[in-house]
Amino acid sequence: MILQALFDWNRVWGQMPELLAKIPITLELAFVAMVISLVLGLLLAVIRIKKIPVLEQLAKVFLSLIRGTPMIIQLYVAYYGVPMIINALGFGNEVVRQIPKIIYAFLALGIYQSAYTSETIRAAFMSVSKGEIEAAQAMGMTYPQILFKVIIPEALEIAVPGLVNSLIGLIKGTSLAFACGIVEITAQAQIISGRSYRYLEGYVALAIIYWIITIIIEQLLKILEKKISIPDQVGEKPSKFKQFFLKVLRKKEIEKEILEEKEEEVSIEKEVVLNDWD
Repeated sequence: MILQALFDWNRVWGQMPELLAKIPITLELAFVAMVISLVLGLLLAVIRIKKIPVLEQLAKVFLSLIRGTPMIIQLYVAYYGVPMIINALGFGNEVVRQIPKIIYAFLALGIYQSAYTSETIRAAFMSVSKGEIEAAQAMGMTYPQILFKVIIPEALEIAVPGLVNSLIGLIKGTSLAFACGIVEITAQAQIISGRSYRYLEGYVALAIIYWIITIIIEQLLKILEKKISIPDQVGEKPSKFKQFFLKVLRKKEIEKEILEEKEEEVSIEKEVVLNDWD
């Protein structure tokens, strides 16, 4: 009885249905924000890799600002700042009222996560063999073609674990969306617990749900890694994609060897001619 007075498992399981009803909102927040972070992160990664003047400096300032401020502050800025910007542009309060609160959460969470996603993408891009990029350039591909046909497919295998970890972190980060007036599972747990002032049971139920979601995503990651993995070990057959670029790369190496041999022959002939003059 004493233990039940301190902690009641029945309350934990009793809160589950109401909390589970809010999971779609939590997942919607996480996945939409992740898409925004991927698009913005890819753009930032390309700007930094290509070292585009002005844009690179702006990207560094942006990354420093986003990483250097808490997520909840950015949520507040989005929630109160975006309507002010809309009013300043002359659209009025009617337009602001028509914007769903969840849009502000999408923007804030997506922008926050993009600062970390961009580094994951950049590191994955930098790991791609320069030989394959040079082979693609030798074939006359433009940079966008190289990016989407060579770099991204090769970098995907390396980037996926980091991106999935970012998604898991983002799912847990949605617990701060209450700053924008969004009632997801964490806010719902606080509402339920406030009725009886039994907060411990509510937070334990919440922890169990987050834990199960994380386990499911980790299992999906394992399946995804097997699907996109590019075999490199002895006895394994490389993908057609990799076979093609290895063939082009080998051809380029042979042409380079032939050119070096011709240059060496010309150098030897010059030395022979000079010796004959002497």
